[in-house]
Amino acid sequence: METMLEGATILIIDDELQIRRLLDITLSAQGAKTIQSANAKEGIIDAATHNPTLIILDLGLPDLDGQMVLKKLREWYFKPIIVLSVRSSEEEIITALDNGANDFLTKPFRTGELHARIRVALRAGEKKTDVSQLVFGNLIIDLANYTVKKNQELVKLTATEFSLLSLFARNSGRVLTHQYILREIWGQTYLQQSQYLRVFVAQLRKKIEENPSKPLLIITESGIGYRFAE
Repeated sequence: METMLEGATILIIDDELQIRRLLDITLSAQGAKTIQSANAKEGIIDAATHNPTLIILDLGLPDLDGQMVLKKLREWYFKPIIVLSVRSSEEEIITALDNGANDFLTKPFRTGELHARIRVALRAGEKKTDVSQLVFGNLIIDLANYTVKKNQELVKLTATEFSLLSLFARNSGRVLTHQYILREIWGQTYLQQSQYLRVFVAQLRKKIEENPSKPLLIITESGIGYRFAE
């Protein structure tokens, strides 16, 4: 029987030997192969050499700050990157996500939660960009025809609401920061208009959620942004 991460190659870039060993043991038990790098230089070389399925990146590296490593990797590496760090400030998390991280988990961490985040990131990475229909339970989003159906009934959305929903759906499972969403939907001049975004999210929830006051699709990541459920 295949294990959950069978066939995945995961690069661990972390200067703590104990963390690397722990991740190696737990990920190997899930069927993954691990590659371990103790610093930024080794990590970037290993990423280029082995082309891993996913990267787990620490921010507190001895030779180069992890945020810079993230930027450098995102110049050419487009597979999932999960940041695993003791840094837990809202600013650090937002910066990492804006720099291209798919997810952020703080140390100390629960291995079960990390494995779940990895599975979500890998599933999201496997989605083909040319898929015209996305299905989330009773919600069907037709990207080609710009239509949305809930319980087989057409949902009337404005052009902006549809653009916002399609952005969420195409990045399901990934945390999108306020600034990323504002830039993608409205442009650079709206980067500070978080309230503007909240209004549109509230409108969208009323139309697609079964219970808008307890959303199951558009999930708020407090102080950071939103995550669209798988």
